Amino acid sequence: MKVLVTVMPKAGVLDPQGKAIGHALAGLGFGGLGEVRAGKVIELELAETDPARARQAAEEMARRLLANTVIESFRVEVL
Repeated sequence: MKVLVTVMPKAGVLDPQGKAIGHALAGLGFGGLGEVRAGKVIELELAETDPARARQAAEEMARRLLANTVIESFRVEVL
């Protein structure tokens, strides 16, 4: 079963990568940008066949390794 874990900086946490991307986009002529935040997406292929158990396993992986829960939030999507 495929699972996506999306990890993003929490609101209020400095995001220098997002700021650099926003600045570069503005420099390329893309106007009308608000705040730009950069995160990561981790795609997992799990042997689990039960969607609820797959979600639970991915959430545990995110809490223990994939996200720094002090400064990042995450969401899990079972595909």
